[in-house]
Amino acid sequence: MKHGDFTDLAKFYVDRPGYSITLLRYIAANIQNELKRDLVVADVGAGTGKLTENLEQIGMSGFAVEPNDAMRAEGKKLFLGRDTFEWRDGAAEMTGLPDDSVDWVLMGSSFHWADAPRAKKEFCRVLKPGGFFTAIWNPRDIQRSPLHMEIEEMIHKEIPDMKRVSSGGTVTTEVIHKKLCGAFRDIIFMECMHEETMSKERYINIWRSVNDIQVQAGKEGFQRILDNISNILKDYNEISVPYKSRAWTAQVCK
Repeated sequence: MKHGDFTDLAKFYVDRPGYSITLLRYIAANIQNELKRDLVVADVGAGTGKLTENLEQIGMSGFAVEPNDAMRAEGKKLFLGRDTFEWRDGAAEMTGLPDDSVDWVLMGSSFHWADAPRAKKEFCRVLKPGGFFTAIWNPRDIQRSPLHMEIEEMIHKEIPDMKRVSSGGTVTTEVIHKKLCGAFRDIIFMECMHEETMSKERYINIWRSVNDIQVQAGKEGFQRILDNISNILKDYNEISVPYKSRAWTAQVCK
């Protein structure tokens, strides 16, 4: 498995949690108040449609853009019979969307994979004048849970020098500013805590969907991690997982 290759993970990615609906509603309301019109949105790096589905839940419609065939196939399956979002093959650096076609571009847990200079230029192209970009992540808020702290400590013992590509927990406004400077203005940061209760199987599948830990642990090491998680959870029927959706939103300079 390679860093950033989600082909073999798509079947597990569908078990990942969604983002905070409350947070998305606040951001959407602010953008609609600024633009005074219904919004056409583009979820870029849409994966299997987690953020896309959340956007649909708050009344949005538009495009879901995903470069990985397996991930996009899962997203299309999720949206079968629904016409709110048009699924397209594309990436942050080349969305395939027309010029000035979108009011709001979002990237959910994926902006860290993008070539920022090229993505910034592409978002400026597809956004209408005054449009907005949001980079959002959904890291586990493990400090609120002794159980999840125990699991995290176990993983660090297996991979002592582990380096996360990005869980969103360490992203800062300064990092986002550096990636967007010159093309976007007035970066606003918002975050919202939320929890999701899930089955043990679904929880372990979420770990199976994590690319960077698998790459660093190797096949045997990652299997030990999964076995250890199962052992820690042996007395649990359901798992309550704390999350903190964190989002940075900026307006395009055109």
